Amino acid sequence: MIILQAVKVLTLSMLGFLVAFTITPLVSRLLLRLKAGKHIRTAKETPVFSGLHKHKEGTPNMAGIIIWAAVLGLAFLFFILDKFFGGFWDYLNFIDRKETYLPVAFMLIAALAGLFDDLLGIFKIGPDGGGLKVRHKLIAYSLVAVLGAWWFYFKLNWDVLNIPFFGPVQVGWLNIPFFIFVIVASAFSTNETDGLDGLAGGVLLFAFIALTVVAFFLQKYYLATFGGITIGALLAFLWFNIYPARFFMGDTGSMALGITMGVVAMLTNTALLLPLFAPILIIESLSVIIQVVSKKLRGKKVFLSTPIHHHFQALGWPESQVTMRFWIISAIAASLGIAIFFLDFYLRQP
Repeated sequence: MIILQAVKVLTLSMLGFLVAFTITPLVSRLLLRLKAGKHIRTAKETPVFSGLHKHKEGTPNMAGIIIWAAVLGLAFLFFILDKFFGGFWDYLNFIDRKETYLPVAFMLIAALAGLFDDLLGIFKIGPDGGGLKVRHKLIAYSLVAVLGAWWFYFKLNWDVLNIPFFGPVQVGWLNIPFFIFVIVASAFSTNETDGLDGLAGGVLLFAFIALTVVAFFLQKYYLATFGGITIGALLAFLWFNIYPARFFMGDTGSMALGITMGVVAMLTNTALLLPLFAPILIIESLSVIIQVVSKKLRGKKVFLSTPIHHHFQALGWPESQVTMRFWIISAIAASLGIAIFFLDFYLRQP
């Protein structure tokens, strides 16, 4: 049984890579036809950032479509084939009410919401022609999170939070605001991290690897399969997104993946390990918060530019160097997070 499930996860992960890799030329041509180029803010608004990234003006955006189209396309394909033919297709189908209804639905909703924001930016609609403001994005994240929290608590009856080395704690309705916080924080942090070639994709890759390992160990095989396909699609995306990037993820990718990551963490009850599974996301968002608060209260900046990856760029680090070092931090921290998960699990065994 376990061997068959492992084969399924690995096989569909490779299939996710192949599908995403195959549709990349189609998506690339579509983005070029739409003239979906990245809009770089003016030097007056963000002098450090603009100076470092002005040469990227016009690079195709919204390529996150490649990732979620591959994942959701395979999900719906195998679901339909299973409904009509059953048998072998039942083995490949990974749509399940308890495990994957929520992440699949959230990926779709978040992807479309992010796509809408990207299109606003392409057609220069909104404040400064750059799409939605941060506060509007936070409202969108929150609306999606409230919907998910309702399903999570009332449909799945999930009211337990696992605290590493302490055990499961009955938190009741408090799991609702906690769920909302995790989803909003994950989406915001991912959006802030998506600023260098390959950075967000690589950081998310290590996070999804950790979450997929956890899901498989917990025998949540449908969820592990979903995670595996996401990993495969991320690898295909990174093939073209590493420096110098052929295209950017855009909000349609960062929002979909950030929110989905938070959902998977909640479904595996490892939300408190997210700071280890995805430490760069936390550091990036904290740098933005610290910078904003410092400028308002002290009238001074703490960093040369935020998110913090731009600070290191301003110090003279090459873009690829920042990205690779952040990947290394992510790999080490995610490994530590997995180790803590296993240690916590076995220490609680009778």
